Amino acid sequence: MLLLRLHSCSVLKVDHPPLAFPAGPGPMQSPQVPPTSPPTQQPFQTAPPPAMGHSPLGPPPTGPHSSQMAPPQSPLAGPPMAGPQSMGGPPPMGGMGRPFPGPPPPGAGGFQQPGPGAAGPPGHPQQLQVAISKLYGFTQVIEDDQAKRGGQVYTTNLRGQVPPLVTTDYTVQDQGNASPRFMRCTTYSFPCTADLAKQCQVPLATIIKPFATVPKNETPMYVVNHGETGPIRCNRCKAYMCPYMQFMDGGRRYQCGFCNCVNEVPPFYFQHLDHMGKRVDFYERPELSLGSYEFAATLDYCKNNKPASPPAYIFMIDVSYANIKSGLVRLVCDELKTLLDNLPREDGAESSMVKVGFVTYNKILHFYNVKSALAQPQMMVVSDTAEMFVPLLDGFLVNFQESRAVINNLLDQIPDMFADTNESETVFAPVIQAGVEALKAAECSGKLFIFHSSIPTAEAPGKLKNRDDKKLINTEKEKTLFQPQKAVYEQLSKDCVSQGCSVDLFLFPSQYVDIATMGDVATHTGGSIFKYSNFQVERDGQHFLSDLRKDVEKAIGFDAIMRVRTSTGFRATDFFGAIHMNNTTDVEMAAVDCDKAVTVEFKHDDTLSEETGALMQCALLYTTISGQRRLRIHNLSLNCSAQLSELYKSCETDALINFFTKSAYRAMLNQPLKTVRENLVNQAAHMLACYRKNCASPSAASQLILPDAMKVFPVYLNSLLKTGPLVGSAELSTDDRAHQRLSTTAMGVEDTQLLLYPRLIPLVRISVDVVPTPVRCSEERLTDAGMFLLENGCSLFLWLGQACPPELIQSIFNVPSLAHVPVDLRSLPELDNPQSKKLRSIVDSLLDQRPSSMKLLIVKQKDRSEIMFRQHLVEDKGLHGGASYMDFLCYVHREIRQVLT
Repeated sequence: MLLLRLHSCSVLKVDHPPLAFPAGPGPMQSPQVPPTSPPTQQPFQTAPPPAMGHSPLGPPPTGPHSSQMAPPQSPLAGPPMAGPQSMGGPPPMGGMGRPFPGPPPPGAGGFQQPGPGAAGPPGHPQQLQVAISKLYGFTQVIEDDQAKRGGQVYTTNLRGQVPPLVTTDYTVQDQGNASPRFMRCTTYSFPCTADLAKQCQVPLATIIKPFATVPKNETPMYVVNHGETGPIRCNRCKAYMCPYMQFMDGGRRYQCGFCNCVNEVPPFYFQHLDHMGKRVDFYERPELSLGSYEFAATLDYCKNNKPASPPAYIFMIDVSYANIKSGLVRLVCDELKTLLDNLPREDGAESSMVKVGFVTYNKILHFYNVKSALAQPQMMVVSDTAEMFVPLLDGFLVNFQESRAVINNLLDQIPDMFADTNESETVFAPVIQAGVEALKAAECSGKLFIFHSSIPTAEAPGKLKNRDDKKLINTEKEKTLFQPQKAVYEQLSKDCVSQGCSVDLFLFPSQYVDIATMGDVATHTGGSIFKYSNFQVERDGQHFLSDLRKDVEKAIGFDAIMRVRTSTGFRATDFFGAIHMNNTTDVEMAAVDCDKAVTVEFKHDDTLSEETGALMQCALLYTTISGQRRLRIHNLSLNCSAQLSELYKSCETDALINFFTKSAYRAMLNQPLKTVRENLVNQAAHMLACYRKNCASPSAASQLILPDAMKVFPVYLNSLLKTGPLVGSAELSTDDRAHQRLSTTAMGVEDTQLLLYPRLIPLVRISVDVVPTPVRCSEERLTDAGMFLLENGCSLFLWLGQACPPELIQSIFNVPSLAHVPVDLRSLPELDNPQSKKLRSIVDSLLDQRPSSMKLLIVKQKDRSEIMFRQHLVEDKGLHGGASYMDFLCYVHREIRQVLT
């Protein structure tokens, strides 16, 4: 654990009591334990969690030291905090760590965002900031884990093993538990009882990314085919055959690891046991020896007991005046002529089996017959948008390779066909309905790619009004800005999911379009939302096309249903993601791709056993891009402990903040933002107070004590509180805030980690093909003569200091000085120059790692554009409100003390 003394005095004080650093990975413990201390902790029973090492204070100390610091009495800048009563009394959160299950906590307390530019209190010592920044080095934690576990093989044969950080480069060898690329937990040691879970307030959750991309050096997913018999399942709980099944009676029966039911082994599946009681074909069967694998599904798993068909991609282009004038329609049509050659296909297949169709629309819809036998494409118009139907079946959804000539002819004609349009009104809901009807008629699942620019104001179902009202910000009614307008759109989501129709929305707005409503269908159908404000082809075209290419080509499954089963004693209770749920157990996804994750929360039904641990199995039934029905299975086993110290030692902070982010973004639909922010800090304070009270060695109340595995949690939490959706500022557009809220809903752990703590990469000394080590995300790290890249998975900035050497500027941009570098640079110039090539290589490698493209923005020091860049320096005060990291630490410490008193 980390010790930080925070008591009232006017000068910085660093004490060095005789504290010893432990050799193992556990928290720092003081050897000066009085007789009244709790009994010695039980050792970690399986693999230890990754060691966080010593406090990142530079080189390891030669003697036993621990940093303890003394800030002034009034640690927080900005408006005064609420009274001490706000954090007193029992925790307001019920259940097992849900920050938002019910009404707000009593009292008016909580974390209030300081106003922009608020000055710190008088006498705030600069030395304290330096000392804390050394102790809580976020990037140091990442570097330490990379140094310790980077480049190594992570084998999954141990129960409750904490994986490397998501930022660490490692190779997974599946030996019975799912790779952390597929499943990550908030803690790898669950508390044995509901009372312990309630006491610690640590949420028990798993983030599941069923289609996560597996690196080429790791084993691909095996497919098990039992023929017409289908997958073997437990008769009682229906769990699928997996490594947790215990064979007995000479191999004739097996006991289910989830519900303990004893089942007969089917004759065809019988195999003898060896002297250890293990089947002799153990290593030959993926479902017995691996954590992740697939089963070929039988007709029983198909709709209406009929074989599934390959999916279809329908491209639906808004041809209203704005999109024609901007050049977007021509850009999309030109790109599709080559992009359709890269439709996803099964490994080894010569061509894709995905069919394609085309629709254009403004107030009315135009469908196109592109049957291969035609000399020219044919248009059919549907003007009655109230009763949407598809005017043709044969020739609408076709194989691209067979109909290439007709399709290319159509794509050439569309921009000219609507070149003189003056129509500015559009429909939207009928467009989605048309796609659903087309897929229904073809009896297949699929995806709609919709390219749209304005709020749908034409008279039709789903017509929307402008409801963007800045006066609602920071009021009880602010939540209504993010609540979708239901009725038509709620039914649309259900229709889409029922048909396996996913919606990907490419928006090109010049003003408010109500993303909260328009994006809701995309979010509930496993789709994505891309937004390009005030789109210009020259400036934004390549950014958009990169997104479109990635989106069309990515690995994906359709018409999916997911069920998470658990061993006795706990169960899955809540789900966050790009999903739809008709009941409490079945997670329905019209599509699920390699970037989408579902966060699943668990709670106790009964006492868990330390001996048997906690088992979970994610089973995903879906249709492949070639039309096969498959079951993808991921299994994970965790430890259980009656010792809270084991839970805290096994926490995974990146997964924790993923859960907190998604639960907060959901809560803001029903609660005032102030309450949501208060609850976040409240729960964090209870988590850390519980650790201090039950797990840490006795120490002065003036010390801030954090579990070693959670020492960077406060910086994540502070960053979350400063994100657009939660900050409550009239300076941020409602659509931007809604877009971030919806996009984050389906993010995996890697994406929320990077979003909340961006990478700030210094570029003074660039090595070939190596991304330099990131530095702390703070203005302190910037230098006038420096050049820095900042990325958070959504935005990419190149910051240039005003004293940047002219020779460096010349070598990269081919201009004589910083003043000549264009701010709207669309891409790095193609210079045959080592420095330019190295920088291009670094930027390209960052773009390759991310789910969506990022447009490179050039930012010069002290230019107006620097404001956009600075809002991502998350350790500093927020531009739209929010404390610096140091101020927030002091505040959290005060809240912890309130809980303890």
